[in-house]
Amino acid sequence: MSEARSQTSRWRLWAGAIVVLLAVFFTARYFLRERLPVRVAAVEHAMLVNTVSTDGRVEPTVNYQFYSPIATTVKAVYAQEGDTVPAGKLLVTLDDVAAKAQVATAESAVRSAEANLDAVTHNGTQAERQASASEIEQDRLTRDQAQRDLDALTKLVAAGAAAPGEVTAARSRLDTAQASLNAAQHIESQTVIRAPIAGTIYSMDATPSEFSAAGNLLLQIADLHHERVRGYFDEPDLGRLAIGQQVVIRWAAKPDSEWHGHIVRLPSDVVTYTTRNVGEVLIDFDGSSDGLLPDTNVTLTVTTSSQPDTLSMPREALHEQNGKYFAFKVENGELVRVPITIGSPNLTQVPILSGLEEGDVVAIGTTNGQPLQEGVPIKEQR
Repeated sequence: MSEARSQTSRWRLWAGAIVVLLAVFFTARYFLRERLPVRVAAVEHAMLVNTVSTDGRVEPTVNYQFYSPIATTVKAVYAQEGDTVPAGKLLVTLDDVAAKAQVATAESAVRSAEANLDAVTHNGTQAERQASASEIEQDRLTRDQAQRDLDALTKLVAAGAAAPGEVTAARSRLDTAQASLNAAQHIESQTVIRAPIAGTIYSMDATPSEFSAAGNLLLQIADLHHERVRGYFDEPDLGRLAIGQQVVIRWAAKPDSEWHGHIVRLPSDVVTYTTRNVGEVLIDFDGSSDGLLPDTNVTLTVTTSSQPDTLSMPREALHEQNGKYFAFKVENGELVRVPITIGSPNLTQVPILSGLEEGDVVAIGTTNGQPLQEGVPIKEQR
C-alpha cells in the first residue's frame, strides 16, 4: 500500500515537473519569438520645412558669344581660356580676304544701282526716247517749223521723266545693293574680335591657322562676378514655387560647399528638357558665386514653406490603409495601432494634427525585416 502511494507520488512529481518545463518552454518561446526588435522615435515639436529639389546650370547674367561670320581661317589668337582681359583688348583676328572681296562686290553693285537710278530719273529709257523722236517727226509733217520745234522741245522735256514704276524699281535695286554693302561691311568688321567688356574668357575654341566654318562658336566672355542659375523644375512642382523663395545650391565637385540664392523669375511656359517637361526658373546668388564656373551643373533645393514648432514624427512611422492614416504607438512594451490626422508632410517629417501627443513613442520599423503588428511585444532600438 505504501509502495503504491510512493509510486503515485513519483508520477505526480514527474507530471508537475513536466508541466513546469512546458510552461517555461512556451513562455520563453513566446518572448523570444514575439519580442520584435523595433526602431522607435519620439513625437516632438520641431521646425517643419518643405522643399523642392531639382537640377540646374550656372550661367553668366550677361554673356558675350562670338561666332565665325564666314567660312575662313583663324589668323591669330591673342588670349587664352581663363584669361581676365580689359575692355577693348584684341582677342582674335580672322582671314578677311573673302570679307573684303564681298565688300568690293557690294560697293560695285551700289555704284551700278545708283547710275541706273540716275539714268531712269533724268534721261528716261531708250524706248521712251525713240517714241519721243517718232512723235516729233510726225508733228513736223502737220505743223509749221516753229510750232514743230516748240512741240519737239516740249516732248523732250516730258520724255525726261520716266514712268513711276521704273523709278520705284530702280530705287528698290539701289536699296538692296546698299543693304548688301552694309551686310558685307558688318561681316568684315567681325573678322577682328575685341573684348566688349572687362571680363573673363571662359570658353576659347579659336585656334591659330585652323579653318572655321561659318557660324562656329569662337569664344565666350563674361563678367564672372555676375552669375545666376537656370533651374529646371518638373511641371508638377511649379505651383509650389514663388519669387523670393530661398534656394540652396550645391555642386558635386565641392560636396562640402554650398551657395545660397533666391528665385527672381518664374517660367512663362513649359518646355521639354531631355525627357522631362519642365519650367525654367532663374535664381540670383545671395552674395558671391565664387568657385562656380559657367555651365557648371548644380543641384538646387528650394524652401517652399517653413512651419516652426510643429508637432511631428518621422515619415517612416506613417502608415495608410483605405485612405486613412495611422501609426504604431509603443505602450507598455507593445505596439498599439493609433489613427492619426496629418498635415502636409515633407520628405522626412509628418506634421501631426491629432491622434498623438508630444513625447509619445512610435515605431519606425523592425531591424529584422518582420512587419509591424498590433499587440506584439517589442524590444526598442533608437
